[in-house]
Amino acid sequence: MISKDFLDELEYNVTGACIEVHKVLGPGLLESIYHRCLIRELQVRNISFLSEQAINVIYKGFPIDANLRVDFFIENSLILELKSVEHILPVHEAQLLTYMKLLKAPKGLLVNFNCTNIIQAGKRPFVNEYYRALL
Repeated sequence: MISKDFLDELEYNVTGACIEVHKVLGPGLLESIYHRCLIRELQVRNISFLSEQAINVIYKGFPIDANLRVDFFIENSLILELKSVEHILPVHEAQLLTYMKLLKAPKGLLVNFNCTNIIQAGKRPFVNEYYRALL
């Protein structure tokens, strides 16, 4: 059973991995490049994850071929969505929150690598009802 403390520590470690990738590469590259580098950084840090995890959509009991993929599903509990955009838009936040709901993930991180500082301007954490139910 996961706990809020586990998720908070996981967020800290994943944020560290994002900062390391950003420190080495800097801003301004394509999201796919940050994604590939982050795969390596998470492996080095022994953080368990699935990359480009397919999300099953069930609508009123029927599976829908939606072809949704989340950037990272980490430790079966945290979703990491990467962006490399000028500004995070409400649609990006809505996307993450929907992925969290569909995968029943209690916590999510939206990280924009197109910034000067991940902590100050690039990272937005989100929680939902699954997180609030944890101890």
